Amino acid sequence: MKYKVIIFDWDGTLMDSIDKIVGCVKAAAVDCQLPEPATAAIRHIVGLSLDKAMLQLCPNVSPDKLVEMVDAYRFQYLTNEQFKTPLYPGIKVWLTALKEQGYLLAVATGKGRNGLDRMLDECSVRDLFAVTYTADKTASKPDPLMLNRILEDLNIDASQALMVGDTSYDLEMANNANIDCLGVSYGVHNKLILNQFNPIAIVDDLPKEFALHV
Repeated sequence: MKYKVIIFDWDGTLMDSIDKIVGCVKAAAVDCQLPEPATAAIRHIVGLSLDKAMLQLCPNVSPDKLVEMVDAYRFQYLTNEQFKTPLYPGIKVWLTALKEQGYLLAVATGKGRNGLDRMLDECSVRDLFAVTYTADKTASKPDPLMLNRILEDLNIDASQALMVGDTSYDLEMANNANIDCLGVSYGVHNKLILNQFNPIAIVDDLPKEFALHV
């Protein structure tokens, strides 16, 4: 077994949450009396920490307004029932099988700690992961701090880790930490973008194709 730990992004990789993120950003902009960002622009920032994401979407507003946008987004995500956010088909069963095979599993996500903890509990998958890190407690992707912390916590060398994600931020973070990476095509960024970061593969169906590349 080449890899001892498999590190996952959350939104767009394990959880089908992109539509909710887009909808909640637009609703937050309305709440803050700001122009709605375009869908493509919102999709592009998925994976960044909220502060960096909102700054990229609203570069000309005041710092106080950016804080207001972050707070409005968090409120929308917590209360908006219009969008469902299931795990992608087959993910939970597959993660359970990976753990039973002896892999350590981890999460490195742009979500905040409270948001990730809520999703781990709602999906009943908290016990599958040896360690999880969020951007609000470390640093936003593509900074490698989350990955470095995971390696330190698990006492694992970078050569024994694999990062799995759907965005350029995930794969660039892996590059910055000297960790191998694997892209998924069904999330935010397309194969052309992901290929710029030298993944070992880009898969269309993670549970079905993962074993072909590790």
